[in-house]
Amino acid sequence: MEEIDRYIAAHSSAQTEALSWIERQTNIRTNHARMLSGAVQGRFLTMLTRMINPDAALEIGTFTGYSAVCIAYGLKDGGHLDTLEINDELEDLIMEGFGKAGVQEKISLHIGDAKQTLGTLKARDGKPLYDMVYIDANKREYCQYYEIVFDMVRPGGYILADNVLWSGKVCLDPLPQDKQTAGIARFNDMVVNDPRVESVILPVRDGLNIIRKLG
Repeated sequence: MEEIDRYIAAHSSAQTEALSWIERQTNIRTNHARMLSGAVQGRFLTMLTRMINPDAALEIGTFTGYSAVCIAYGLKDGGHLDTLEINDELEDLIMEGFGKAGVQEKISLHIGDAKQTLGTLKARDGKPLYDMVYIDANKREYCQYYEIVFDMVRPGGYILADNVLWSGKVCLDPLPQDKQTAGIARFNDMVVNDPRVESVILPVRDGLNIIRKLG
């Protein structure tokens, strides 16, 4: 599997200098570099964003800004991304990366608990706000994020959820009892049984659930 991963990386378009900088700084300045999306998934996010062509996108879980930059790269002229991060200690690194990528005008960073921030965004307008949502935050709360954002997504819009294979733990029988695995498994079950959507899980990196809202 590692050989396949190396081959895929070698035969996919390389990341930009700005993304390389974010990757290096994430390794130097944080203890959780494994949370980074990485070059292949990042390129995939950019291409998906271009295909969906959203006017407005939302990201739940900025971390150091790698995936936010990838999404911003795919936005059309005038498109905008709201990105939510709970850790205020990452704000300087995030904004520096946005500046190096030249996408700071396309992104609004919101620091705070995502569930509370989503409430303020939802309150701005009774109509759907977003064409695309990317979830990559607290795995225990995926179901809550999904329920909150669902009405914020236009019919025909997309919700993307990362880490839905959770290193293969969701396939184990019996299912591990840790809250992260349980949260992801519960989320995947919720989505596949939701008649309001159609979905497919792709084994990109740690699993990406691509969910399209019907209607």
